[in-house]
Amino acid sequence: MADPASYRPRTGEVPTSPGVYRFRDPDGRVIYVGKAKTLRSRLASYFQDPNGLHPKTRAMVFTAASVEWTVVGSELEALQLEYTWIKQYTPRFNIMYRDDKSYPYLAVTMNEKYPRVQVMRGDKRKGVKYFGPFHPAKAIRETVDLMLRVFPVRTCSSGVFRRAELSGRPCLMGYIDKCAAPCVGRISQVGHRQLAQDFCDFMAGDAQKYIRRLEAQMKEAVADLRYEDAARRRDDIAALKRVFERNAVVLSETTEADIFAFADDELEAAVQVFHVRDGRIRGQRGWVVEKVEDVSGATMVEQLLEQVYGSLEDSSRIPREVLVPELPENTDQVAALLSGMRGAQVSLRVPQRGDKRSLMETVKENAVLALRVHKTRRSGDLTTRSAALRELQEALELPEPLLRIECYDISHVSGTNVVGSMVVVEDGMPKKADYRKFSVTGDAARDDTAAMRNVLTRRFRHYLEDQERSGTFATGEIAPEPDPADVAGLTGPGGVAEGPAGASVDGPSSRRFAYPPSLVVVDGGPPQVASAVQALADLGITDLPVVGLAKRLEELWLPGEEFPLVLPRASQGLYMLQRIRDESHRFAITFHREKRGKSMVSSALDGIEGLGPAKQKVLLKHFGSVKRIRAASVEQLQEARGIGPALAATVHAALHPGITVTGDESAEAVKDRGGAEGADTASSEPVTHGVNLTTGEILD
Repeated sequence: MADPASYRPRTGEVPTSPGVYRFRDPDGRVIYVGKAKTLRSRLASYFQDPNGLHPKTRAMVFTAASVEWTVVGSELEALQLEYTWIKQYTPRFNIMYRDDKSYPYLAVTMNEKYPRVQVMRGDKRKGVKYFGPFHPAKAIRETVDLMLRVFPVRTCSSGVFRRAELSGRPCLMGYIDKCAAPCVGRISQVGHRQLAQDFCDFMAGDAQKYIRRLEAQMKEAVADLRYEDAARRRDDIAALKRVFERNAVVLSETTEADIFAFADDELEAAVQVFHVRDGRIRGQRGWVVEKVEDVSGATMVEQLLEQVYGSLEDSSRIPREVLVPELPENTDQVAALLSGMRGAQVSLRVPQRGDKRSLMETVKENAVLALRVHKTRRSGDLTTRSAALRELQEALELPEPLLRIECYDISHVSGTNVVGSMVVVEDGMPKKADYRKFSVTGDAARDDTAAMRNVLTRRFRHYLEDQERSGTFATGEIAPEPDPADVAGLTGPGGVAEGPAGASVDGPSSRRFAYPPSLVVVDGGPPQVASAVQALADLGITDLPVVGLAKRLEELWLPGEEFPLVLPRASQGLYMLQRIRDESHRFAITFHREKRGKSMVSSALDGIEGLGPAKQKVLLKHFGSVKRIRAASVEQLQEARGIGPALAATVHAALHPGITVTGDESAEAVKDRGGAEGADTASSEPVTHGVNLTTGEILD
């Protein structure tokens, strides 16, 4: 740990203007971002007597190795820049309201020929009616399932709908009467659109009309002694009432607001928000976060609003009114920031009385309960994790705490589809955002040790590149941003590494690799450990501890040791290593199965010169299956969009090897004149393309 006095800036060097500052650790990683009205006085507060600092603030200044700042023109600019950097660097010591998903909405695609009901996230689309937000997404699916009893609107994807049209058979939802099946003509286009409009009207609050209609139908069925029909209407009424109760009006129907409330202690805070739309509670969300500093409620509100609304893909979903328990110090700037995001006025205030105040108390109760449950669940976990990390540190005789552990595993079947995985644990907890998967090809895939060496080389090569790119930061100096050309995603020897979302990480698009682990764990014994150590040594890295965990006897193998280190079977440290090893194995197996599955799906259309994936999709969409493409003549192939005479002839020749076909001569004609060879070529060859191996029907 660095002494804060070693990088403390001179008082005269720090300006008195408003600005944003960043603390960096010895590896150049941004660990804290803050803003200040006066940079000089704010930074000075971090370098006072360490014993007077908040415990986590003290840990932050001792973890940091440098501080830098940027002067801006106003407090609003400082607010915007602070949020931008927090989002870019995800600093370890900032309060982070992490949520991996955007708001889920119930959407009805009225812009389609046959409207579809589905769950949607992200930007709003023109012609689509939205209801929500709902949270969790399970609430939307339960609502849709109840609604489909009465309003059987289409819910299937375009591919399923198209396949049902071609086959003349509805999907499962059509067979169980939860879809009116417009795909096979059970209902007209006009009738299905009216059904979708009724669905929208009910969700918009016009519920009693439909409930009264069903009650009248039930009474009519009873009068006619149609008791089964009456029972179905009774169940439909009960389903609609359950949906209606979920969307009960709590405020005036013009109210569109998000209501936030906190519950906190010295170390953590729980946040809850109710989303009120059209006077109804459409959804609820919550976070529990660690308090890095002894921040006030006003500061927490400011940071919460920045992060929650700044991460929205569609900023028009920010409501007209935001109700908070305490106003931030710079209320006008925060309100201006939200209004700028939304493109319309946003009111930021504290409710004082009435229904809104009562609803905020309810939100507060939820936050108190959430914090209590979190504390109860975490108390045992925190103790166990701390004990496990301490045991490992002592057993391996390491000088530094194990803040970050990385574990690597290799997966393959008989040397094919070789892949590697990297899982990350920080403070004893998985950090899935830093997980990585690697494709290993060529000479690197010849055996496990070569693959392990390749994966470690690629991972730590990027670590060194990021170190070189970040350079050494002087006090008050701004680090240069990477050239966009450097972020394009590079391919290292032996394959491409992918992140959790499939994005290439063999390039420095995000500085995930810049933070070195405290311990490298490999799945295996002495050969794998030696391979990992050699990979690091080749890169000039000699100060990272490496250990291997062998499956057979759960032994720990250290580099150069003749005998393994055996931890007690009841050791918390051993349990933690086993869980990390098992997680890396699971992650590697998942990627391997995905890669193997893709390699097993081939197509008769693959490899045809000039016919790429886009034009393959065009042909499949036009004809419906590979079988029909094979049966088409050269002239018929040209009817597909973008398929010219030359390409049509090439495709036809590739699907009928050894047969010369011209004009509009079909595969049936080839069979008639070409004998057994032509017939076999035209009709009996099994192919795969996400299709039935026998019939050629699409299976997407």
